[in-house]
Amino acid sequence: MSIPADLKYTKEHEWVRIEGDIATFGVTDHAQEALGDIVFVELPDIGREVAVGEPFAVVESVKAVSDVYAPAAGEVVEVNDGLEAGPEKVNEDPYGAGWIAKVKLSGDTAELLDAETYATYLEE
Repeated sequence: MSIPADLKYTKEHEWVRIEGDIATFGVTDHAQEALGDIVFVELPDIGREVAVGEPFAVVESVKAVSDVYAPAAGEVVEVNDGLEAGPEKVNEDPYGAGWIAKVKLSGDTAELLDAETYATYLEE
């Protein structure tokens, strides 16, 4: 299982890549493995304000339908439209082509876990 060191994580298995005031959100390798084959991703609307811990997207797999929770607060400024035709990208490349949304940050990200802390959390 992959846990890139340059990303931040939540205990709900979302990841965040922070570049300036823009954060890219997605689900972790652990999450996509647990979900199984992903068949649909419901993306958030551009312009939507999201709060930390609020469901902002939905991932549907052959096993279950799961909410994806916002790891940080802000305004959705871009979504990965490629997931509409290719939701399997979340399984194939969760930290790359499988990203879900980009958000202009409006809040603190101090509560996010670093890769080492997230790895330890998964072992608990």
